[in-house]
Amino acid sequence: MCHWRRVRNTYNQCGHVFDLADEMIRCDDRYCKFSSSHPSTCVPPSCTTTCWQYRQFPQQFNRFIDSVCPGCTQQAKADRV
Repeated sequence: MCHWRRVRNTYNQCGHVFDLADEMIRCDDRYCKFSSSHPSTCVPPSCTTTCWQYRQFPQQFNRFIDSVCPGCTQQAKADRV
């Protein structure tokens, strides 16, 4: 089924956390009404009984990056000038 992907970047050296924009992951299942493979001829009421009518729970990733965040990197460069 189609679902959203949520990614959070956690920078270990400065402790800042940034959430990336949610990304829609599309499936190729003809029985998912959100899929590009879902036939345009599949319409209610039959579609509501044979096809997925909702997206799957979002995938969630928390990436731990062993560096400082881009904002802290930029601030450090500005402080050196």
